[in-house]
Amino acid sequence: MKSTTAAFGLAALALACAAHSAHAQNVTIFGVIDQAAEYTSGVNAGNGTSTHQYRLGLGAVPSRLGFRGSEDLGGGLKGIFTLEGGLNADTGTSGQGSRMWGRQAFVGLQGDWGQFTMGRLYMMRYFAMFDGDFFGAGSQGTGTIDAGIPNARADNAVSYRYNPGGTGFSGGVNYSFGRDTVAANNPAAAGCAGEATIAKQCSEYSAMLRYEGASWAVAASYDKMYGGTSTTYGGLVTPDLTDTRAVINGYIKFGAASKLGWGWLGRNNQGSATTPKSNLYWVAGEQRIGDPVVLTGMLAQIKYKDSANKATVLALRANYWFSKRTTVYVSEQYVSNKGNLAVVASTNSPGTGPLPGDSQNALQVGIGHSF
Repeated sequence: MKSTTAAFGLAALALACAAHSAHAQNVTIFGVIDQAAEYTSGVNAGNGTSTHQYRLGLGAVPSRLGFRGSEDLGGGLKGIFTLEGGLNADTGTSGQGSRMWGRQAFVGLQGDWGQFTMGRLYMMRYFAMFDGDFFGAGSQGTGTIDAGIPNARADNAVSYRYNPGGTGFSGGVNYSFGRDTVAANNPAAAGCAGEATIAKQCSEYSAMLRYEGASWAVAASYDKMYGGTSTTYGGLVTPDLTDTRAVINGYIKFGAASKLGWGWLGRNNQGSATTPKSNLYWVAGEQRIGDPVVLTGMLAQIKYKDSANKATVLALRANYWFSKRTTVYVSEQYVSNKGNLAVVASTNSPGTGPLPGDSQNALQVGIGHSF
């Protein structure tokens, strides 16, 4: 009888603690499901000829599922966390391979002094790109030109961001002790675990500064990734080799319906022995037609220094918004490659590129819903 009473007592105490915790915390479930049916022409058939592909998968926005929460600790201080994982809605698999929370996984503190977090975090370049890059990290846009744009994340990282209200200025810094612990031989899983006896091995740092006015904004960022070992993907096979990116971009609004964006990304990738330096330029436009229709366009070009390698990209998208959360869209991207480049018109899996120096075209019809 005593043991039964004790068990009930412990259960009641646990329920009371859980109820207190649930009351003290604010936890939100969020996510996006976005899918597109795609037709791609100019696909490398592997025998010197081109063919076409039909596929279903990633569209305008990467699908994801996440949890974020905060707890008021008093005196303006909050405890915060985020767990966010990408997913492939067409197959139900993880969008970041073996990572359960491949987009973000962090814990931190937030107050009037800013926000400090630790875990798997976005590099500052990710936040800096918001202003001028209207296509974002979907299967079309600047991410088809530079795979580092949609994969600007780092494991084993610490970050500080500051956004003083009323000034227009914001910024942040990020440092990783080992930027990529997963090895899958691709830009999102380069196998560069770091935290080794050589301190700079696989480390990463980035910084961002942004100013936003009434009808315009400009942002700048700089980041550097150090190499790892002979098994690290992308050619950064020693800690003495680095990959740096500098970004300047922004936008101007013309009333409530029109927006013009622009940007430059300069890269020096010492993992490439032949064409380490490149410049990526783009201009983007957004036009709202009433409440439901949004037209988005982008013209971009990447050129490699002292090389014939060059690619020009034209992307167009039309969205019809049934609500703030649900949309249907048609999206088109055309890529013209020169030299030995084979930039793809869509990163949708299997993401087969064109023949080196050839063009490619991808047409999508998609549906997206956020929650």
